[in-house]
Amino acid sequence: MRSKLVVGLVVVLAAAFLVSGLAVAQQKPAGGAKLLCVSKKELKGEETVNSCLAKGEKFAIIDASGIVHILTPDEVELTKAFNPKVFETRAYGMKFFREAPALPPLPVSPEQQ
Repeated sequence: MRSKLVVGLVVVLAAAFLVSGLAVAQQKPAGGAKLLCVSKKELKGEETVNSCLAKGEKFAIIDASGIVHILTPDEVELTKAFNPKVFETRAYGMKFFREAPALPPLPVSPEQQ
């Protein structure tokens, strides 16, 4: 009788962990880091990031945890060298954080294919 009680308790605990894990997974923000314009907060995809950078706008990368990193001109140039697709996306300001797309992944080099 006691072993049935222990097995039942283990099953209930396992089910509780499974349900709570699913609930936490649903609360995590979708997508990864985003590139947002910090000098023009009202942008909503009207321009590309490249055209905004040409006008002297400043951008920041905001990760899924909300940590902000403002890009310097050197960082912009290095990022363009490694992942130019980042700057071909539509530009969004801080006000439209939720609508902004996640940063595109690094392109795969032909050597890795």
